[in-house]
Amino acid sequence: MDDTIIEQIAAPFSKSPSPIVETVALSLKFGRQVVLKDISIQIPKGQTVAIIGESGCGKTMFLKTIVGLVTPSAGKVIFDGQDIHTLNDREMTGLRKRFGFVFQNAALFDSMTINENVGFPLRQHGVPRGRKAESMILDGLAEVGLPSDVALKKPSQLSGGMRKRVGLARALILQPDLLLYDEPTTGLDPIMSDVINELMLRTRKRYPVTSMIVTHDMHSARRVADRIIMLYPYSRLKPGESQILFDGPPDLLDTTQDRRVKQFVQGEAGERLMEMLTSRGHGDLETTNLHDSIAKKVTLEE
Repeated sequence: MDDTIIEQIAAPFSKSPSPIVETVALSLKFGRQVVLKDISIQIPKGQTVAIIGESGCGKTMFLKTIVGLVTPSAGKVIFDGQDIHTLNDREMTGLRKRFGFVFQNAALFDSMTINENVGFPLRQHGVPRGRKAESMILDGLAEVGLPSDVALKKPSQLSGGMRKRVGLARALILQPDLLLYDEPTTGLDPIMSDVINELMLRTRKRYPVTSMIVTHDMHSARRVADRIIMLYPYSRLKPGESQILFDGPPDLLDTTQDRRVKQFVQGEAGERLMEMLTSRGHGDLETTNLHDSIAKKVTLEE
């Protein structure tokens, strides 16, 4: 996508007098592998942003860098006016009270009860055990639609959807300013995925929370996000291309002229499958025929 078009689409979203999250020329690499390169965005308070893109484009590493779990190779992450990577350990621990993280597979502690899992952030940040803590835990479970009798169970006794909701309750227990979701609907059936979507929408209505959601689920992204950002693997970009292929409201996804965005949003293999077949070779007849059919499809689309 042309840089001018990206700026026009992103204008109502990327510019704010006081963004709660800002990245400035953020770059991340491991050895020679570049994961993120010169990512600059601004996220206003209260906005819900979905980060999309194919596997390996750096979505999850982007979230981890924003909350200080990974240190960038270059650039800055500014949260509510503070460059988080200049803070010492004590300051960073205090700042993390304002973050909530919903992990891809819930990441619950198997040896702990649900009560202990949800209450873990309270103990980490100095809220003592007692009636106040117990009340906060039970209220948190109720907010995600779980009955109080699950509190004494272990994660292994719950379904995947219930574990996801426990993870959300844990992330919300301190009422964070920034809530980050890593693939919140992965592995769930369509009905339970929609339950999670509805909980994300309800959370936004109840609290003045800013949310960032990494997802491959386009139905979820369209339903819950105010804004969608699509990243592309740096290794497959042309020289000078931005790693951000799209930045704008969900309804503009259908009008984008960037074929890579269209193919991802519509779930079409297209050129990507042809690249994979070419890189692996196609010596047998079946693979050759498949390669030829894909090549014809791409040619017709052009």
